[in-house]
Amino acid sequence: MKSLNAYQRKRWLGLLLVIIVCMLGLSSPIQHFAAFPNEVRLFSGQLKQLDYGMPVHAQVTSDSELLRINGSNDRSTSINLNKPLTIQSSHSGETTLKLKLFGKIPFKTVKVNVVPDLRVIPGGQTIGVKVKSAGIMVVGHHQVVNGKGTKVSPGETAKLQLGDLIVRINGNYVNEVYKVAKLAEEAGTANRSLQLTVKRGTRMFETKLTPVFDAEDRAWRLGLYIRDSAAGVGTLTFYAPDQGVYGALGHVITDMDTQTPIEVGEGQILQSNVTSINKSQTGEPGEKRAHFIKESKVLGNIERNTPFGIFGKMKELPAHSYNQQTIPVAFAEEVKEGPAQLLTVVNGQKVERFNVEIVHVTKQQSPATKGMVIKITDRRLLEQTGGIVQGMSGSPIIQDGKLIGAVTHVFVNDPTSGYGCFIEWMLQDAGVLLKQASLNLKAA
Repeated sequence: MKSLNAYQRKRWLGLLLVIIVCMLGLSSPIQHFAAFPNEVRLFSGQLKQLDYGMPVHAQVTSDSELLRINGSNDRSTSINLNKPLTIQSSHSGETTLKLKLFGKIPFKTVKVNVVPDLRVIPGGQTIGVKVKSAGIMVVGHHQVVNGKGTKVSPGETAKLQLGDLIVRINGNYVNEVYKVAKLAEEAGTANRSLQLTVKRGTRMFETKLTPVFDAEDRAWRLGLYIRDSAAGVGTLTFYAPDQGVYGALGHVITDMDTQTPIEVGEGQILQSNVTSINKSQTGEPGEKRAHFIKESKVLGNIERNTPFGIFGKMKELPAHSYNQQTIPVAFAEEVKEGPAQLLTVVNGQKVERFNVEIVHVTKQQSPATKGMVIKITDRRLLEQTGGIVQGMSGSPIIQDGKLIGAVTHVFVNDPTSGYGCFIEWMLQDAGVLLKQASLNLKAA
């Protein structure tokens, strides 16, 4: 009987311990401590606020004089963890903060990385995009009727696939379709094969293609549909005046037929004028209708086409900016759910500001395009566009006075909502923000 009572006491004691642990785990101070990162990033001159929300005093010590802690230059400061802890630095560098409860008990070690101050001018302007690929894109196959009446496809025989990029023919670089027709005729007349250097993804290989004389068209054919360029409209995201570079679109440019990313050989961005809006509806995203203006006046070149947009050099900010003043940018971990603003054009060239809501933020360990979910809440924009439309991609998103990201995609079944990417990843691809500055956050 006594052993039974002892067993019951142990069970009740164990249950009580479980309840205490659960209560502690759900308590606000413990949650604040568990959610706090081991690393903190800030731009030089930026004031960063850390909130533990724990009703205890501590001693915070920096291993250098890089930081001002709660406004003090002292390397060791007594603080109340129930109040926000502020840190600031006037120049870049790395340091470590060590917190000790009551000045004695080791509590938390935080690595602090201060990067050079960065400010950009937000865009919002609709731009025309003209891209020439770094070779000849294979976008389809077709059958050629030869002299025997048989249908053949020389391109398929040469093992070429949709999305392949022909970069050299007979050892010579080629990126213009009209030149390919001439080479095909010369090879066919001389009864020779064309030696092709082809890029498929990241792999390069060689193959031979023998042109076939089309009995119907009376011309030498390769049995391929090919393309050397693409054009469209999008939105400028930012211009970094100190570096003379820009970022736009927020997503990669792909070939319309193969849906493969276009490897840019050269390209230009031009001024564009929105003439009308085809409103978005459930199941059918709308689009901006626009045309290029002043094609002789090039705004900038296109050097890179990445998952986060197009990037290149720009000598000056395009006209019709919403605000020509620079604003700070936010790291990915600074973006939070709540109200924000969107800059875009819905008529002519006038950039306007509209209200949106950040409804979800993804904690990303590495660059990814779907960083946040945004919802259009501005009645004016909903009335004019129905939500997010094609051509709006790249529209800058601003929160608390900082540029935080860009619109990337619309939800087909709910055009009032869509995805946005963090501006940090765009700045990395633009070469403005070093990739080494990225913070390795734990996924939520």
